[in-house]
Amino acid sequence: MQQVQSVILDIDGTLIDSNDAHAKAWVRALERNDIHVPFEQVRPLIGMGGDKVLPEVAGTEKESEKGKRISSMRKQIFLHDYVPHLRAFPKTRELLQHLREQRLRLAIATSAEPDELQTLLRVIDTQASKYFEEQTSSQDASQSKPDPDIINATLQRSGFDPAHTLMFGDTAYDIEAAGKAGIKTIAFRCGGWSDKDLQGAIAIYNDPANLLAHFDTSPLKQGF
Repeated sequence: MQQVQSVILDIDGTLIDSNDAHAKAWVRALERNDIHVPFEQVRPLIGMGGDKVLPEVAGTEKESEKGKRISSMRKQIFLHDYVPHLRAFPKTRELLQHLREQRLRLAIATSAEPDELQTLLRVIDTQASKYFEEQTSSQDASQSKPDPDIINATLQRSGFDPAHTLMFGDTAYDIEAAGKAGIKTIAFRCGGWSDKDLQGAIAIYNDPANLLAHFDTSPLKQGF
């Protein structure tokens, strides 16, 4: 039985209710480039970065001229039209505070771009950065989830021991990426994925509030 010493957290769909907003921003950016892809096709891809989404829905690479144009539009749409309306899931701030009170070390690992990450953190709390020792984002990895690059970068920068670290995520991509880096995952349903999709996790909770309510019986307290 391993005791938890540190936690690596995803943010979109895990701490903040933003997955639908990301998908809508992609759909609108694609439409502005005469690529018509339904929301239902894009939504299951959220959790991966643009390096994975663009080849799938637009047949182009993120670093191509077309890919850069679409990515830039998506980002502008997301930040301008959707971020002002985003909310953290219930008890997110309280969960982060409790984790720190339990002397657990925390880090963020996300496919979001660095400035998007800072904006998202402010949705949780204007001082949310204080909870995290490290923040890794798309600029820190050549490949986004489900490749393990971002998780590995977080481990390297933080010095977390994988054997005593858990991942918080909401998608199968989080679970796969963490697994490739030697880390087990606690999954949340609030990102919109089914229990079947999340079956690789060691525990599944509805949302941060649900985990906080059952903290003492969770792997965070009991070990794994």
